[in-house]
Parts: sequence; C-alpha cells; structure tokens
Amino acid sequence: NTFHRWNKTEDVAPAVKKSRVFYGSLEEKERERLRGEAASSTTASSDAVKAGIEAGNINISSGETLEMEERVSERQQEALAEFERRRRARQITVSTDDAEVKAGLRALGEPITLFGEGPADRRERLRSVLSVVGPDALKKSRKDEERAKRSHDECQQTWYHEGSASLKDARLWLAKYSLPRAMRRLEAARAQKDVTEGTRTIRQQELHKSLRNLNNFCSQIGDDRPISFCHFSPNSKMLATASWSVLCFSSLLTYCSLIRTLRGHNTNVGAVVFRPQAGVSLDQSDVSLASCAADGSVKLWNLESDEPVADIEGHSERVSRVSWHPSGRFLGTTCYDNSWRLWDLEVQEEILHQEGHSKGVHDLTFHQDGSLVATGGLDAFGRVWDLRTGRCVVFLEGHLKEIYTLHFSPNGYHLATGSGDNTCKVWELRNRKCLYTVPAHQNLLSAVRFQPTDGHFLLTGAYDSTAKVWSHPGWTPLKTLAGHEGKVMGVDVSPDGKLIATSSYDRTFKLWLSE
Repeated sequence: NTFHRWNKTEDVAPAVKKSRVFYGSLEEKERERLRGEAASSTTASSDAVKAGIEAGNINISSGETLEMEERVSERQQEALAEFERRRRARQITVSTDDAEVKAGLRALGEPITLFGEGPADRRERLRSVLSVVGPDALKKSRKDEERAKRSHDECQQTWYHEGSASLKDARLWLAKYSLPRAMRRLEAARAQKDVTEGTRTIRQQELHKSLRNLNNFCSQIGDDRPISFCHFSPNSKMLATASWSVLCFSSLLTYCSLIRTLRGHNTNVGAVVFRPQAGVSLDQSDVSLASCAADGSVKLWNLESDEPVADIEGHSERVSRVSWHPSGRFLGTTCYDNSWRLWDLEVQEEILHQEGHSKGVHDLTFHQDGSLVATGGLDAFGRVWDLRTGRCVVFLEGHLKEIYTLHFSPNGYHLATGSGDNTCKVWELRNRKCLYTVPAHQNLLSAVRFQPTDGHFLLTGAYDSTAKVWSHPGWTPLKTLAGHEGKVMGVDVSPDGKLIATSSYDRTFKLWLSE
C-alpha cells in the first residue's frame, strides 16, 4: 500500500505558478529600492569611517584639491619654456676668449669660475645665463660700467669755478707783492753763491757747534691744561702760547714773565700766531694775533685788550691751524670740513674757500715770497697752491699717515712735512720730488720748523716727548732737546734764530738757548 501510494503521488502533476501582472512604471519602486540600499550602505560606511578616524588611521583634509589638467599644463609650459631657452641659447654668440667670458660673467654678477670648470664649461655657463637675462643685459652692464668709470674720472679731475671780484683783486695784489720779494730772494741767493766754499764751511761748523750746545734755560708751567702751540713775536721778544684750557690762555712773555692772558675761547685752542710786523711797525691797538679752536671759532686780538677785537665766522667744524700771509693782509685757516679758507682783512670777507683734500685739512704754511701756500691733512697728501692763479702746482704723495705740520725753507724751494708715520720728508719743489726722508722720531710729528734766517737747520717736535735739531743740508742729527715729561705739541724758532721754544702736553713750555 505504501509503495502504491507513493507511485500514486508521483502521478499527480505540479501546481502551475501564476504570473504577476504590473500596471504602470517600475521607476518609483526601483528608486525606493536603491534609496534603501544606499541608506544602509552609507550608514555602514559612515560607521566604518568614524571608527577609522577614532583609531587614528584616517586623516581628513581641508578640502583642497588639485586639478590634474592644470598641473599637466604647468609642466607643459615649463618644458616649452626650457625648449625656448635652449633655442635662444643656441642663437647667442659668445666669445671664445676666456678673459672676455670671465669679464662678461663678472659684469652680470656671476662667479667668474667654478670648481673644476674649464673654459668650455665657463663659456656654456655664460651662454646659459644670457639666455635667461637676455643678450642685451651684458651690453647694458658694460654701458653702466663705462658710465660709472667716466663719472669717476670726472670726479678725479681738477675743476674751477668763477671767483668774486674781490678774489681777482687779491690775486693781482698778491702777484705784485710776491714778484719783487722773489727777485730779492734770488739776488740774495746769488750773493751767497759768491761766498767762497771755505767761508761757508766755517760758518756751517760754527752753527753746528752752537746748536750742539743748546740747553734749556727757561721752563715754566703755562696753564693747568696741555700747551698745544707756541709762536714767537716778529721782534723775538714775546712768546704766545695756546692751551687746552676752557679759556684761551695766550701768554705774551718777555723773559718768561707773564704779560697778558687772553680770554675768549670756550674749548681747546689749536693755535695762536703773531701777525707779521706785530710789535714792530703795528700799533698796540692794531690786530696783532689770531687764534683758532676746536669749535670752529677764529678770533683776532690786539696787544692792549684781554678780549678779542673781532670774530671770524663761517667754519662749521674744527679749525686746527691759522697762519698769516707774510704781508699781514690775509689770514689762512684750515678746517676739518676738507677745505682751507683765505680771509682778506682789508675787505673783511672770505675771498677763497678752497677744497682739494679728501679728509680734514690740519695745517697750512705760506711761502715767504707770499706766492704759495702749502696744506696738509688727514688724507696723508700735501698740496702746494699758487695764490696768484688758484692752481695746485705740486702734489705731495709719499707719507703713509696723516700730515700734521708743514713749513717752507727760507731758500724758497724746500718744504718740510711732518706726519703720523713718524717721519719728516723734505720736498724739492723745483722738480716736485721728495728730496730726503728723515726718520725723525718714535712717534708722530707734531711740528717742523726751518731756521727763519738762512734755513741751515730743521727743528722737529714729536709725541715721543722730544724735539730734535737736524742739519740742512745733510740731515744729520745735531741735538735732541729732551726734558718734557709729555708729548711735544708745538715748537718754534725765534725770527733772529737765537731762541727755540717747545710746548708740551705736560702743561709746560721751555726755552732753549745756545751757551
């Protein structure tokens, strides 16, 4: 029965599946289905991202994106620019001369050579640089170089400008004054030449003997500050000294006794000098002295009053020295504004403001004929100027350091200069060369003076606390004037040639006389 029943079951046919019929579109159903799947997947992915962020495995950027097309276009532009640069480089002609190639690199601000670089590599490097900056850059740099060189050469040239009518009158006056004096000097030189050799030798020996017997016969404290300058009067009977005191103690001395103290300056006094003919043909009320100070003040004094009779204004910086023209009409001043001035006391004005030094001018001295003036300064160069034409006629080049002092010899053609290089140079003005270099001292020279009468000896003072006397000519040392405890700041020889004065940082001045 069971088997029969089974077979009977197999005989029954399977039920037929009814097909479903949908009316309308399936789009809405499909959209709902996809939305559901997306929501479920988003939820799962967001949960996974949150888990990754919390674990520190995922970093979220700020949203910056880079367009691949822009990046590709930049690369293409760079490649095209490089191809264009190489094309330009092939067209640029570069010199095969290695010196010109180096000059071109230097003009463009590039190193002229690199380590291990040969001429061919250097040439290619120049071509590469020119392909970037353009071939006209080298021409432009060369033009700028030439322009700078031309302007530098123009700056080195001596230039002149039109002067005032008073300067023209002064130059004519100086020419008329100096020419007769030069004639008299030359006549005296010819007369001296007629003296026999034996007589000249005897006179020279006697002079050297007297100079070797120089001794200090007077020493006096002049002030409570250093004595910076000393100067004899034209009659050799008075000595003016300038000190660093707040007031200008210019002491006029006769046999070491104080005559008068002049007060007027408020700072360090650089120099005080007697006017030519002061105490000889000038009255006591006439201007007889001039002084200068570090604040740029210049004052004129007479022999009657303790107060200055006039002030010369116009200097903006330190005035280190003043000097009278031999005529007594003109006064020269040196200033640290790289210039020196010439003042005419008759018209009472500055007639010449002369530049020419690259640094401050420290000292000046007039030729005894009145035709020339020599200046020296901190630029280590000296200049000799012709007052009648305004030209620089001699350029003194040779000192290694600043020139602090100058002085003309009475023979008219020798000039002595003292410098910070511890030497004194004697210059021959006729051939414009250095005649001799005197290794004078162990420190800078502060003052040099020739014998005023014949110029047969030279006196030097220096910061090694000594003054020395040298023969002229020959330049042999005759006497060392030792005795100051501080540096010697000023020296002078009396117009009659008998007395020597020295002033020092030790606040004293000393007079030296031959026994």
